[in-house]
Amino acid sequence: MLIGIPKEIMHKENRVAALPETVEKFKKLGFEVIVETKAGAGAFTDDEAYQKAGAIIARDAAEVFDTSDLILKVKEPMFNHLFNKHEIDMLKENQMLITFLHPAAPSNHGDVKKLQNKKITAFTMDGIPRISRAQRMDPLTSMSAITGYKAIIIAAANFPKFIPMIGTSIGMIKPANILVIGTGVVGLQAIATGKRLGGVVKAIDIRPDAKKEAESLGVKVVGFDIPSELTVGEGGYAKALPDEWVEKERQALAPLVAESDIIVLCALVPGEVAPHLITKAMVETMKPGSVIIDVSIDQGGNCEITDPGEELVHQGVYICGIKNIPGSLPVHSSWLYANNLYYFVENLFKKGADNLDMTDEIIKGALVTHKGKLYHQGTLKAMGNQ
Repeated sequence: MLIGIPKEIMHKENRVAALPETVEKFKKLGFEVIVETKAGAGAFTDDEAYQKAGAIIARDAAEVFDTSDLILKVKEPMFNHLFNKHEIDMLKENQMLITFLHPAAPSNHGDVKKLQNKKITAFTMDGIPRISRAQRMDPLTSMSAITGYKAIIIAAANFPKFIPMIGTSIGMIKPANILVIGTGVVGLQAIATGKRLGGVVKAIDIRPDAKKEAESLGVKVVGFDIPSELTVGEGGYAKALPDEWVEKERQALAPLVAESDIIVLCALVPGEVAPHLITKAMVETMKPGSVIIDVSIDQGGNCEITDPGEELVHQGVYICGIKNIPGSLPVHSSWLYANNLYYFVENLFKKGADNLDMTDEIIKGALVTHKGKLYHQGTLKAMGNQ
């Protein structure tokens, strides 16, 4: 079986799906690997290093897609302007694809249907269940620490004021108010980084254990009371709230949003569309110059008016919908993600290259399409098929 590694084409995406060390591991499992020339350049890895590890270097993406049995990518397929083709159209019928698809997000439903119609066996790396056996395959966790850290750095770069309290000859400048919504791995890293920069940090989460973790970092946890059976899903992760409770959460958030200078949005339900917690009207209560970093945008975003993949300013408020924040730290993020992929592929083919173990709960959780059928539960729910 030949594994193909194309160069990522999303704007500012510098990660790569395999590094020389994982190429060597794949070779030991019996796979061959073909890597598009300069695929690793963004992570400061050259073609020679891949060749030394045993990879074939392809002249372009077309060669990778044409010859491979399995394509490994970082981000969802996009339109390749060099070939005037969408990457899904470059795939062959019955080929396999493993990447971040975020299939439940409405903006990706069209691509999911195309994968289904082309009979692609597609797996999404954001569908891996949060169980102990899957920890080293789980890129949501490995990328989340990077995302939380960098979200605050992006906010600071776009905030027109100091974040820490600063004493000047004219007087004291007050610190920025930072609100982190969702205190999973992303949120906790955002909290820690915001505190390091000297901001006054508040956090909100609907799960009791997540609140305790945020409090352990020394920040004020705000919010409202909600029955725990509505908030905590399998594995201790958040589950989708009923509509009436989402509205109550918005009402509780409204005064906090209005007083915040920087907001990091990272409230996610694994495998499902992110809840819209901040409305356009709420954004319009924020002071001009305020910043919103919506890192949940891959799954639809927590802010109603975030533009997926883009940055915008609405009535003086900067709203960041960048979809590849970990791509801005490509060395560490590529190393983490490439190893996540290796362990996922190793588990996927543990019964042999021609024998997918479709009974494995990790594989079932990540499976999106196979032989023309849609399997991903969050996507079926989002599309109204369940």
